Amino acid sequence: MIGRKRTIQTASALLAVSLVLAGCGGNSNGNGNADGSAPASASPSQEGAAGQASPSAEEGAGLEPEPGAKLVVWEANEQVEYMKAVAKEFETKYGVPVTVEVVAGGDQGTRLSTDGPSKTAADVLTLPHDQIGLAAKAGLLLPNDVFEEETRATSVEAATNASSYEGVLYGYPKSIETYALFYNKDLFPEPPKTWDEILKFGETYTDAGQKKYAIMWEFVGYYSYPFIGGFGGYMFGADDKDIGLNKGDTAKGFEFLRSLKKILPMNAGDITYDVKTQLFKEGKLALNIDGPWSVAAFKDSVDFGVAPLPKLPNGNDAMSFSGVKSYYVNSYSNYPQAARLFAHFASNKENQLMNYRMTGAIPANKEAGEDPLIANDPITSGFFRQFSHSVPMPSNSGVDLAWEALKATFIALWDDPSLEIQPTLDNMAKTIEDGIASRG
Repeated sequence: MIGRKRTIQTASALLAVSLVLAGCGGNSNGNGNADGSAPASASPSQEGAAGQASPSAEEGAGLEPEPGAKLVVWEANEQVEYMKAVAKEFETKYGVPVTVEVVAGGDQGTRLSTDGPSKTAADVLTLPHDQIGLAAKAGLLLPNDVFEEETRATSVEAATNASSYEGVLYGYPKSIETYALFYNKDLFPEPPKTWDEILKFGETYTDAGQKKYAIMWEFVGYYSYPFIGGFGGYMFGADDKDIGLNKGDTAKGFEFLRSLKKILPMNAGDITYDVKTQLFKEGKLALNIDGPWSVAAFKDSVDFGVAPLPKLPNGNDAMSFSGVKSYYVNSYSNYPQAARLFAHFASNKENQLMNYRMTGAIPANKEAGEDPLIANDPITSGFFRQFSHSVPMPSNSGVDLAWEALKATFIALWDDPSLEIQPTLDNMAKTIEDGIASRG
């Protein structure tokens, strides 16, 4: 799961450390390789140890593990058993031992920024794509150069786009995710296809006194983005200077958002993940906007389905934010070739399907996504359909400022109906712009 609050905190911390690193340089204080040189940048075309045969083109022309290579991989607790299985297969195939260390998904970027230069970070780690801009700018990641062509050919295009920064592919896509509409089948035998249906239902169903509500979502930019993206707005364009959160018909999106308060009469701060999860479990919340990470929480408590988000009143699809998790190679790795091989191996079709079977992670590999195991799953297929109406979260270096400002704006405009919408949006964009400018 891409935990939005943790991701924002991690991005902020990573930026702060990256600025320090930029001032320190790569060769001071023991940074860089064991001999004090700069981070690993071994050419993938270089030969391996003398006298050793080159591997097949399928495995990367001229690429083989360094003699004596051994790897450390960071993995979140919920995926440790899967990763241990991958590590065992990799060692059998390449003769390279792999140690799997448990590091929470939201902490890996921050740990890399501090532990990478000190040579204590993992060789391979997983990052949500909206963190790679900061990591790439700080020189913490090696590009996916050897396997770039194959990665682009086998992965969903949105996944490779999201795993790139300034045109350079860094990631080896592992899984994709977006949020969609969980619906209680006892209340909605068929999922609503428009927000008008939800409004009509909510007018008779919502009863705050009995804690019964038609629909809920968390009031952060991640989940509330459909009211921007579906009305012509966007977070960032080509660069940090192109802020689109106050452009297009975004003001109309916020006007529509406010109209929903009659079926969700709560302050934004009171709508938390725990609150809506419990209400959905109890059958008091009819519709819940959430992601695949919550499927397990509901399987034993409520008869539910998952469907794409309803169309907006203007007829547009509700554009969600999507996330892509990819493996990345630490630029300070002592074994950059072995690390590249591992990232490529762990992200192949077979291992992505194994990840799905063991953890429910939705594959980024196109053929894996078409496998009957996933295509015939009514829950997972709902997220897949919404993914086609999504945009990857930005990986701009100013994204942490945007998350913070956007959350504050959503809450303010929802809780205070006297605030004028367009001036509030303009002020938000200016706050983000000034914050980015102050970083230099």
